[in-house]
Amino acid sequence: MSTLPNCPSCNSTYTYEDMGMLVCPECAHEWKVGVPGDELVVKDSNGNVLADGDTITVIKDLKVKGSSLVVKVGTKVKNIKLVDSDHNIDCKIDGIGPMKLKSEFVKKV
Repeated sequence: MSTLPNCPSCNSTYTYEDMGMLVCPECAHEWKVGVPGDELVVKDSNGNVLADGDTITVIKDLKVKGSSLVVKVGTKVKNIKLVDSDHNIDCKIDGIGPMKLKSEFVKKV
């Protein structure tokens, strides 16, 4: 018998696994099964590991798709959020707004 974690919402011990998700039958809370070593690792252009909340600098002029705006080299971006997609950084750039960036075009400050 495997030991599954208690529900993080109601602390119920009756959790079960269903198609890669853990489910609580008491409060209907669902969450992803945490596989050790399955954490999201995002590296900048120099190979430094990035984390949520880091400050980065853009290393190449980036054209904003669907607009005439350009994110210039040296633009600092604070408080980034890492996501699991092809553009793996969500951020807000002053003067432009919410953006998605690829980690290969930034470096950690």
